Amino acid sequence: MTTGENHIGFKRSAKGGKTYTTFNPKLNIENEQIFTEATSEEINQAAELAAEAFKAFSKKSGLEKANFLRTIADEIIAMGDNLIAMYQSETGLPEGRAKGERGRTVGQLTSFATMLEEGSWVAATIDTADLERKPIPKQDIRKMLVPLGPVVVFGASNFPFAYSTAGGDTASALAAGCPVICKSHPMHAGTGEMVSDAIIRAAQKTNMPNGVFSNLNSAGIEVGIELVTHPDIKARIYRKYSRWEGFIRYRCTKRRANTGFCRNGKY
Repeated sequence: MTTGENHIGFKRSAKGGKTYTTFNPKLNIENEQIFTEATSEEINQAAELAAEAFKAFSKKSGLEKANFLRTIADEIIAMGDNLIAMYQSETGLPEGRAKGERGRTVGQLTSFATMLEEGSWVAATIDTADLERKPIPKQDIRKMLVPLGPVVVFGASNFPFAYSTAGGDTASALAAGCPVICKSHPMHAGTGEMVSDAIIRAAQKTNMPNGVFSNLNSAGIEVGIELVTHPDIKARIYRKYSRWEGFIRYRCTKRRANTGFCRNGKY
């Protein structure tokens, strides 16, 4: 079911020496699976792969991206009770809550797919030229929304499905045409790995580029620091936590980078 490894695009990797486990609060015991934290080398590989994937993924049509998101939803549902059991073992929450949050997550993915199929989200405008206008001719101006580039999503502690690996934050970034690197939350790393498997399978089935999604394990803040300051990362999405919000803004200001900050998945 799980290996404890990182997802670097379509490949798994576990080069580091720092490991950790998740905790079952209901049974008051450590879960057996050991997870390996991503190294600097693996972080760099994931970021560079995402930057390369952006070249192709940003050109995918709305219908192609919609198919990708719907396939992710299908793959999550296909894991059935195994995924629900993993969620419960890492949260101690009841089955009803787990299935309800899974349904919310699938709903978010399919909602973004519907938006992509409809098409108006690009906010395209065409202001035609008028070369006879006085005192100066009017130029033809056309504009539309375009993706930024690779995005880092920080998994939330309180929503292992809906606002983590394949939650609304990831769905919004993928819908926009941005590859995603998820910084997995250490309290539900097993759930994150299983959902990552679903995303990777969906990417392969729908011919998305390698690097469109990666999932990195992390027990502390070191992986997050390297991700938010990596030059290939163009936006960061995180829950509204004062510790991360101030820290991320500070580090990126120090970097003097033209990058986006997102709270609650709002671009």
